[in-house]
Amino acid sequence: MKNLIAILMVFLTMTVFAQVEKIEPPFWWAGMQHSDVQLMLYGKDIAQYEVKFSNTIQISDVVKTENPNYLFVTINTKNVAAGTYELQFLKDKKVVGKQSFELKARRENSAARKGFDSSDLIYLVMPDRFANGNSDNDSTYDTVEEVNRTELSGRHGGDIQGIINHLDYLHELGVTALWSTPLLEDNEPIYSYHTYAQSDYYKIDPRYGSNDDYKRLASEMHKRDMKLIMDYVTNHWGSKHWMIQDLPTKDWIHYWDSGDNGFQRSSYRMTTQFDSNASEADKEACMNGWFDTTMPDINQKNPLVLNYLIQNAIWWVEFADLDGFRVDTYSYNDKEGIAKWTKAIMDEYPNFNIAGEVWMHNQAQMAYWQKDSKIGAIDNYNSHLPTVMDFTLHDALMVMFAEDEQGWDKGMLRAYENFANDFLYPDINNILVFAGNHDTNRINEIYKADLNTYKMIMTMIATVRGIPQVYYGDELGMGGNKDLKGDGDIRHDFPGGWKGDPINAFTAEGRTPGQTGFFEFSKKIFNWRKSKSAIHTGKTMQFVPENNVYVYFRYTDDERVMVVVNNNPEAQTLKLNRFKEMIKSHKSGNDIISEQQISLENTLQVAGKTAMIIEF
Repeated sequence: MKNLIAILMVFLTMTVFAQVEKIEPPFWWAGMQHSDVQLMLYGKDIAQYEVKFSNTIQISDVVKTENPNYLFVTINTKNVAAGTYELQFLKDKKVVGKQSFELKARRENSAARKGFDSSDLIYLVMPDRFANGNSDNDSTYDTVEEVNRTELSGRHGGDIQGIINHLDYLHELGVTALWSTPLLEDNEPIYSYHTYAQSDYYKIDPRYGSNDDYKRLASEMHKRDMKLIMDYVTNHWGSKHWMIQDLPTKDWIHYWDSGDNGFQRSSYRMTTQFDSNASEADKEACMNGWFDTTMPDINQKNPLVLNYLIQNAIWWVEFADLDGFRVDTYSYNDKEGIAKWTKAIMDEYPNFNIAGEVWMHNQAQMAYWQKDSKIGAIDNYNSHLPTVMDFTLHDALMVMFAEDEQGWDKGMLRAYENFANDFLYPDINNILVFAGNHDTNRINEIYKADLNTYKMIMTMIATVRGIPQVYYGDELGMGGNKDLKGDGDIRHDFPGGWKGDPINAFTAEGRTPGQTGFFEFSKKIFNWRKSKSAIHTGKTMQFVPENNVYVYFRYTDDERVMVVVNNNPEAQTLKLNRFKEMIKSHKSGNDIISEQQISLENTLQVAGKTAMIIEF
């Protein structure tokens, strides 16, 4: 009889174990400021059980939802030592199952980690299109879409190992930080390579590698004094996310009863977030609408959702040893919810950095979203977001170099007017500046891969205030037009990232003469920039462009750099007495680009369509 009872107890225990399909987060760390950790327990009818820890961890709250397959259990880990603890499941006051939960020891000085800043140069890659380092994971048994490199919108096989294999290339180029588009699992049946419709927030997509591979990427980068930035998506999940398939609560997502399976597309009118005249209907149409049919809109007003997202983000910082986040569609989130999310991460890591995608075309509207914005304060709002992206500068770069003649608001005046609005931003050094990314037409497509134009553009990206970001392949003159051929055309494979590629642009001997011109220029100014405090944190003085020539200075008490961008096809002669307040008594300077000594006494001759970086 005793043996029978023992067998029955084992059977009951194993039954409960089978019912615990997931615990998220799967583990935590001792000594975290976020010490009240809400465990999400998932399994068939798991809500029928009571739970307790058998030792020093205390349970402070248990939430049961309308879905009996979930339990949300909040534990207090403050002053609890690292170790493995036992979570017990009880039925009729009897322990019928057990599950271990680990508190790990943190890295030394983890909370003080230094995020990316204006001393960095960020390189953006789409991992599926960068390099295939492990062909064994091109297609996997647990993901639907298989590799098909002949399809522009298909999986091509790039992965984390491919990035690791070419970190030395990035280091040679002058890159100090890497932003990869999302690497978490996206199990949509088609068009999954961009990975913005994620299906598991605690798992790297197996076609990219494993969680440990991602951690190894960060480690390899840190050995080279490089930083890793994770692309994080708070606004929407993928339709194939396991929680979307079995929602914890109906209001976990914004479900539109009038739509097909809850879908209603966003109006994308982000101005409704701060428009004091906006109707509630219009606000909801933008913020609660779905980004796309495969991307259910997440409801950050739900405290269970918000806490899940906060903990998941902190978990990835701690697990992978990250240096920053880029947050997709930042301004589409519930603005109060995303502010709490951002503040929670910055409270845990005060020196961290987060860049939010605020894709707007007005400086005041973008400045609204930066931390401590005086514009946001008018609305009693503070996003706590350190960095916003300079989309108005990008707008100008897309057109101004094709305007050979300068009108009242054309040509280089577009750049001047952009920076004239810098007073709107509370932290001008925390502005991410870029000429293109994975969502925009290739800058070298717009300007027909003209090297002189590229030099002018990258001279500005590398020397204006803020944090420069370049898009993979731009340093080779890579083109692409999404308007004509779709997104896949701006996301071509990096030449040399796959065995058998006819060109290997990762090596000097493998580049074409054209690619070499782009690469060598980029390498020169990106590496020069690394040690220039005047560029990183100096002030700016700009002069109203004349004859389509734009001149500005970056300066500190100890360093001074003069930047000249002549967008006129004709050579121009500049009278230097106009810039006397910046040149002062300096008689000459060194042009970083041409490597020539430049006289600064009377006039300066600047060739047509030419940029100069003159260091005093």
